[in-house]
Amino acid sequence: MTTTEASPTNDAQTGPGYASPEAAMKAEREKLLYTVALYVGTEVEQPDYLATVDVDPDSPTYSEVVHRTVMPNRGDELHHFGWNICSSCHGDPSKSRRFLVIPGQRSSRIYIVDTKDERTPELHKVIEPEEIKEKTNLTAPHTTHCLSDKLIISMLGDGDGNGPGGFLTLDEHFNITGRWEAKTDPMRFNYDFWYQPRHNVMVSSEWASPSTYFPGFDLDDVKAGKYGQHIHFWDWEKHEIVQSFDLGEDGLLPLELRFHHNPDSTHGFVGAALSSNMWHWHKADGEWKVEKVIDVPSVEVEGWPIPMPSLITDLLISMDDRYLYFANWLHGDIRQYDISDPSHPKLTGQVWCGGLTGKAGEVKGKKLIGGPQMIQLSLDGKRLYVTSSLFSTWDNQFYPDMAKAGSFMLQIDCDSEKGGLAINQNFLVDFGKEPGGPARAHEMRYPGGDCTSDIWL
Repeated sequence: MTTTEASPTNDAQTGPGYASPEAAMKAEREKLLYTVALYVGTEVEQPDYLATVDVDPDSPTYSEVVHRTVMPNRGDELHHFGWNICSSCHGDPSKSRRFLVIPGQRSSRIYIVDTKDERTPELHKVIEPEEIKEKTNLTAPHTTHCLSDKLIISMLGDGDGNGPGGFLTLDEHFNITGRWEAKTDPMRFNYDFWYQPRHNVMVSSEWASPSTYFPGFDLDDVKAGKYGQHIHFWDWEKHEIVQSFDLGEDGLLPLELRFHHNPDSTHGFVGAALSSNMWHWHKADGEWKVEKVIDVPSVEVEGWPIPMPSLITDLLISMDDRYLYFANWLHGDIRQYDISDPSHPKLTGQVWCGGLTGKAGEVKGKKLIGGPQMIQLSLDGKRLYVTSSLFSTWDNQFYPDMAKAGSFMLQIDCDSEKGGLAINQNFLVDFGKEPGGPARAHEMRYPGGDCTSDIWL
């Protein structure tokens, strides 16, 4: 299968995806954006839901939640989610990017949502945690990626919520087919993953076991070695780890990771949250190499026992592989780097939107409580969307006012030619004003696919 022969499509009902990253950048502007919104950890005793947000500036409901797909259970903690197929399936008329796979981090329940009507998605299927534990002995689902014939979901815990977790597989009808990995040695924890088929490689990162991070963050757990500091390179065909890197104290909590979109490239990045730095990897002379390329200095903040780290929580790479974006959840800034030379990123844009350093500001009269956390970039690279919730217990610990004030979604305008960032003052989704009560928004997805879910063959 090639990735450049077919024409691009932005039709989630009839087309499977984009033919290439270049074609994706030329796609029609996105008009809707999905985000999960949760009530876990608040006083609102209602289920989490999938919010459909209008991002069309010509629409009368611009920057409003226009539909809520409410889940049937409480306490799920919807977190990260993904599509049933991505651009690796382009050109197969039997495939359609129609279903969202939405796991609950706390409940280990997995929801399948049908987006045939993009504006008003409907619940299609529920995979209960008892079935998952029985068939795989895994819990705490996180990242979802598609293959041509199955889906893989990273699972952060075993049946008891301890490490190292593993990888759950679903067939195209969303039936559990088992575990993907042949063995987990030497992985201690699990979190995010990304694969690059042309190089027969998958890369995975480490957070901690659910039993450690569910209750909240404790610095003593870091000292006790209960948080990850490794990234792992897997043989994609053999499903085995072939090379691991211990990032040491300069690489504590390596979370989100991304390969270049160009399927011929071996370059990628991972952000170490607690160490507040960015690492670059690539393959040279048949071996994977890892190097630290960005440091975000900690700052002194009154009331903190240690200098406050920036806490890099999310990152992404623009579709043309030119810009790297990442969010500093505690400091409150989003950064844009030119990565034309991946080993020497150059800061080209920075904007402040929340955080604990006194630079939070307001948008449309709302004080920004919480820090920039999850980010999603438009396919043409001009609009970066950001939400502010990380994880319920961590939100309550570091931003206690968020439980009653709700979180926010902002639009950051990006200069994709010369570099630069600016908050769009006309766009604000205030999740503190939701009909059911203040909610907290996390990851985001476009109906037609996006630069954090599409993988090309």
